[in-house]
Amino acid sequence: MAKLNIQTGTDNKILRTRSERIKKVDKKIIRLVDNMRETLLLENGLGLAAPQVGENIRVILARLNFDTPQEMVKPLINPEIILTSDETVVAEEGCLSLPDCYKPVERFKKIRVRFDDIRGEGHILELEDLNARIVQHEVDHLNGMLFIDRVDEDAMLVSEKGTGHPKGM
Repeated sequence: MAKLNIQTGTDNKILRTRSERIKKVDKKIIRLVDNMRETLLLENGLGLAAPQVGENIRVILARLNFDTPQEMVKPLINPEIILTSDETVVAEEGCLSLPDCYKPVERFKKIRVRFDDIRGEGHILELEDLNARIVQHEVDHLNGMLFIDRVDEDAMLVSEKGTGHPKGM
């Protein structure tokens, strides 16, 4: 396994490009997922999308149940949010691709996401709170969107310091 370089910047072409669906999970994808997992944990992030490591394909890793005994790093291939709650929550987010930038972002409190695992088998997960936020943030990356694109203009005056949580997603 290897630590991958994180793409950074608001005008980075890779981060601003919509990612391609994966037709088949092969050894190259599995190797990428393994390297992304190592990178995510070494960077102390909550999530990581393939574009953040220079690959415009639809793969994300989500660090679910963060800081609990049930914590796990879950790879999602071709994730698609298929249902959202009416309720939204505003919370501070950061991003490994925008170091030292933390802003309040409104996200759906609960989501249902359909995805394939690394064996190519389909699954559906129902997520809420931080788990739902992480997946929404990472799916945005697959669509060429950064969390700052969702920040309310008035919120742009918020401090750049952050809360001391993991570095970002």
